[in-house]
Amino acid sequence: MKNIGLYLHIPFCKSKCPYCDFYSFSGKETEKDEYTVVLKERILSSISTLQRKGDTLYIGGGTPSVLGAKNLETLVKACKTDFLTNDAEITVECNPYGLSEDFIKTLYNCGVNRISMGLQSAVDSERRMLGRLSDRKQVENAVKTAQNVGFENITLDVMLGIPNQTEKSLNETLDFSISLGVPHISAYMLKIEENTHFYKNRHKYDFPDDDLTADLYLQMCETLENQGIMQYEISNFSKKGFESQHNLKYWHCEEYLGLGPSAHSFLNRKRFYFDRDFNSFMNGNSPIQDGLGGDFTEYAMLNLRLVDGLNENKVSERFGHNIPKELYEKSKIFIDNGYMISNENGIALTRKGFLMSNTILAEIL
Repeated sequence: MKNIGLYLHIPFCKSKCPYCDFYSFSGKETEKDEYTVVLKERILSSISTLQRKGDTLYIGGGTPSVLGAKNLETLVKACKTDFLTNDAEITVECNPYGLSEDFIKTLYNCGVNRISMGLQSAVDSERRMLGRLSDRKQVENAVKTAQNVGFENITLDVMLGIPNQTEKSLNETLDFSISLGVPHISAYMLKIEENTHFYKNRHKYDFPDDDLTADLYLQMCETLENQGIMQYEISNFSKKGFESQHNLKYWHCEEYLGLGPSAHSFLNRKRFYFDRDFNSFMNGNSPIQDGLGGDFTEYAMLNLRLVDGLNENKVSERFGHNIPKELYEKSKIFIDNGYMISNENGIALTRKGFLMSNTILAEIL
């Protein structure tokens, strides 16, 4: 009966980015207000039956900031009603474009203590190609405004493997991020998903090959760690004490509730999700059951995304047995070639192994 996390999906965006496959659409202002009312009702009805507390809240999307400060305040306050602990981590994703001081103050005053901003790149030509509406200066202004209001926990999203990206342009993005003094950076390698503009027009773009993308990844890891922003998960880096507590729930295979169209949940050892359909959610349709979750294979897969890897003591505490010898045996070839490490504490991927994580995990699990 540990504390759980709560994820709220906001399915609205000003426009669709060419790489994005998340469930989102532009939406009318009336739809945003109506959605806030329905989502608040879902929050209150859900937490009244949970008999659990939450110590993280993550409002993602889409672009939650387009919902408006007052609507976001309504949702945060609903979550704080007899549910969130006093020290809960409360994150809101924001597009730096058009973020006003009043908007940021409203979030801060209602209890939000972590902001995630989509930088992707500090090179304006790359930002335009990625469909970002703000330029570099607007991102800088948004971060500094948030810091002046009182936010210490700010994270920036960076993308690797985007068209025309080079080691020089990545350095510019990393130097910019470091100069702003943010304590957390999420850096994701671009995956070209079907049904996106990039996929449909992939022949028109000059994407870096796998070798260059790997070089960019290693360059990024070294650059950030030289500044005390340490890697703790495949794609996440932070100063000590600023790791994302909500995302750590996912990687530790802990329980969480997701509300909103396309939101997934893992609760009472069961997985379920809401359909990617706005009207379905608004009409009160029930989530779709997705079977049981939390078995050893799933737990191992998620924990091996972390720098700390799979820990013997934690496995024993949760499952009543040690890490299976078979897992060590299957990992030996990767350990011998520098993709994994093992010791008395357990087993983990190396940085080199993170670049091959999907292949390695499929092989050993």
